Amino acid sequence: MDENWRRDALQKIKHTAEGIAAALGASANLRIVSGYPFLHNDPPLTHALRTRAEHYMGSENVVDLPLRMSSEDFAFYSQVIPACFYRLGTGNASKGITAPVHTQTFDVDEDCLLYSTGLMAWLALGD
Repeated sequence: MDENWRRDALQKIKHTAEGIAAALGASANLRIVSGYPFLHNDPPLTHALRTRAEHYMGSENVVDLPLRMSSEDFAFYSQVIPACFYRLGTGNASKGITAPVHTQTFDVDEDCLLYSTGLMAWLALGD
C-alpha cells in the first residue's frame, strides 16, 4: 500500500532476475506491468466524510472495511488529490441478495437507492 515501496520492489525483482541470469551465463528480459496504484483514502477527508455519513444514515449503518488487495480506477485520482472512496451496501441477506459484485448472480436491493443519491449529495455539500 505504498507506491514508493512498490517501485523499489519491482526494481529489485528485475535486478535479481537479471543477476541470476547473468551468473548462469544467460540474460533475462523482464516486462513488469505495474497495473493500478493503491487506493489511498486521505485520513482527514475520510474522517470528515465518515462523520457526515453517520449523521445522515446513523452510525450503526457506517462501517469500516478491512484493507483489500483489489484494483479500482478511482485509485488513480487518489494518487493526485485527497480522496475518499466508499462502498454503498447493496445487498440484503433477508431477501437473499448476497452475491458479490462481478459475478453472474450479483443483484442489488433497490431499497439502497433510497439512500445512495441523498448520501452522495450530503457528502458533497459539506457543512
